[in-house]
Amino acid sequence: MRTDDGSGGSGGRHDLRHHGDAEVRDHGSALVDLAVNVRADTPPAWLRERIAGSLGGLAAYPDGRAARAAVAARHGLPAERVLLTAGAAEAFVLLARALRVRRPVVVHPQFTEPEAALRDAGHTVGRVLLRESEGFGLDPAAVPEDADLVLVGNPTNPTSVLHPAEAIARLARPGRTLVVDEAFMDAVPGEREALAGRTDVPGLVVLRSLTKTWGLAGLRVGYVLAAPEIIAELARAQPLWPVSSPALVAAEACVAPRALAEAAHAAHRGAADRAHLVAGLDEFAPDGVRVVGPAEGPFVLVRMPGAAAVRRQLRILGYAVRRGDTFPGLDEEWLRVAVRDRVTVNGFLQALDQALTLIRA
Repeated sequence: MRTDDGSGGSGGRHDLRHHGDAEVRDHGSALVDLAVNVRADTPPAWLRERIAGSLGGLAAYPDGRAARAAVAARHGLPAERVLLTAGAAEAFVLLARALRVRRPVVVHPQFTEPEAALRDAGHTVGRVLLRESEGFGLDPAAVPEDADLVLVGNPTNPTSVLHPAEAIARLARPGRTLVVDEAFMDAVPGEREALAGRTDVPGLVVLRSLTKTWGLAGLRVGYVLAAPEIIAELARAQPLWPVSSPALVAAEACVAPRALAEAAHAAHRGAADRAHLVAGLDEFAPDGVRVVGPAEGPFVLVRMPGAAAVRRQLRILGYAVRRGDTFPGLDEEWLRVAVRDRVTVNGFLQALDQALTLIRA
């Protein structure tokens, strides 16, 4: 693990604004999508019906009280500890603009939008770079003591590493805001190592997204869990009515007992599908393919020689995967692959075999 001042303008050689959806836009729209970490075949029919049922009330301004109360109840918190947002991306912008921060630090490799938001708000961003040789594990002692905002993902995108909750909690300090991006935590069976709902960690801010498990990227809905004073500060930076009525209906529906049970079932199914994907990728070890493990998210990070060429060949064969070199701490030898059902994974593994054979030829 090492530190980096993140110098280099808007992120040095890393394109912080590149995300998985870029792989399947325009000419990539016909590809089998293993680049975007949204659960396949979502949103489910019952959720689409709930959202469609809200459209008759679009003439009224959104009222987020019921959704806020439902989210609070789901985590055993009072409503004043919850802020609904237009996706986790809005939360990153609010944190960057609303909080008085002198030395923010982002733990990488991880989702790059938080650093991009901090830079756009005029902050100089420090980096702690986790090492492959250490399994991309978190050492709290590596974070500078004077950092007054620390941001870490759990499970982390793109490494799929699930950090121990207590290791993350040790990052808390008086005067420090500790931001934990748990956008993929509901894809972890039992939500092991979750900090959402904790009130004993000073300065803790937990971000959650409903995009990944429920397929709501186009609706934009997420939320922040934090102390009331932090929530109030972030809310003052929001515009009026920041979350649409359909998104509020979706938020309330997705934290209901029926939805939580469905998400738990999907998490176990996803873990089995991920194990199948990892086992298949391990068969390519003689070709230099290495999977970061143990993977705990709905995606895996893979290192292989000539990854950029492999990715291009996979596109020709009909499959989109996420390039890894836009993440600080990674280079062109890395790819991220989303977990899909076994039939899709088997087709992908066959395509990968063809791609590696063609490149070796």
